[in-house]
Amino acid sequence: MDKNHSCEYVFIHFGPFCDVFRAQYFPLIPVANNVVRIDELEEDVNSLLKTVIFSIFIAALKDIKERGNQTVVTEFIFLGFSNHPELHGLFFLIFLVVYLVTLLGNLLILTAIRINPALHTPMYYFLSNLSFLDICYTSTTVPIMLVNFFQEKKTIACEGCLSQLFFFVAFAGSECVLLAAMAYDRFVAICHPLRYPVLMSKRVCGYLAAGSWLCGLVNSLAHTGLTATLTLCGPNQISHFLCDIPLFLKLSCSDISISEVALYISSATIGLIPCLFTAASYILIISAILKIQSAQGRQKAFSTCASHLTVVVIYYGTGNFNYDQPSSGYSLDADMLVSVLYCIVTPMLNPIIYSLRNKEVKFALRKLCEGHILPSDSSV
Repeated sequence: MDKNHSCEYVFIHFGPFCDVFRAQYFPLIPVANNVVRIDELEEDVNSLLKTVIFSIFIAALKDIKERGNQTVVTEFIFLGFSNHPELHGLFFLIFLVVYLVTLLGNLLILTAIRINPALHTPMYYFLSNLSFLDICYTSTTVPIMLVNFFQEKKTIACEGCLSQLFFFVAFAGSECVLLAAMAYDRFVAICHPLRYPVLMSKRVCGYLAAGSWLCGLVNSLAHTGLTATLTLCGPNQISHFLCDIPLFLKLSCSDISISEVALYISSATIGLIPCLFTAASYILIISAILKIQSAQGRQKAFSTCASHLTVVVIYYGTGNFNYDQPSSGYSLDADMLVSVLYCIVTPMLNPIIYSLRNKEVKFALRKLCEGHILPSDSSV
């Protein structure tokens, strides 16, 4: 079969398909009786390929030009509190005192719980975890901020910022879940006192504490991994004193949709769900307390929950306010003020609240300060 007959055979049998294909991609190719000359087709295909390749080349040049105009971020400059440089000395003293009070208060609670056998209960086991978390949590951000008050150029490398982000998110997420575990402990103690030794055994307490740390770690690994894949472009100046997820999203010149979805999911699972669980626990706790007949019994039951409830309101309230508004609804100035509250002030308030509202903790701290070291106990 010769060349012309071969082409005629192909286009006669595949004529309908070729008509559609020609109309879509080769509208200028003439067709007569469903037969197209192969040399005319090759010429039109070559012309089309040249046009496509040229278009791709032009698009690539434009992309390279746009990327050339972008500044890739390798370090960040903190602008937090830079509006009032004359107050940096005062800010340094205030935050230094707050940080030292945080360290001292939480270390005292850890020591008091450790040496006092009367505090070797699930409630104080969780409180010791909370105190240790607060020390780690505040130490992630405050020392760098204090040093930057006396730095002319307050910079941090991108890798250092990611490291701070990892530990900051890990400790914050762990604390959210731990507060919910502490609410469950109070719920069992008040609503099911006879089953408390079984429901809050050593093993259960260990699982709850380990689960809190694990949730924070997994959440932080996911966010840090997603943040590390973002392409960050200038400017590299941020009006904050710490590295946080919304700041990276603001500086990103790549697609942030996955990171935003992950932030919403994290806010719901690590922030909102523990908060709702805690709220539900306290509704049941208050309902059970109101059923207690004696006023003294009601006061004693409520006093064991008042400290934890105060901490929960402060921590969950400020944390959810900060992370429920990424991207368009995000305000750096408002976030910095809220961050000061939940990153610096709240860890300081926790030991103060527990020591003032809890008689057992006050007694243990008084004995500790007087030098009366009690024998240790290995129980929870």
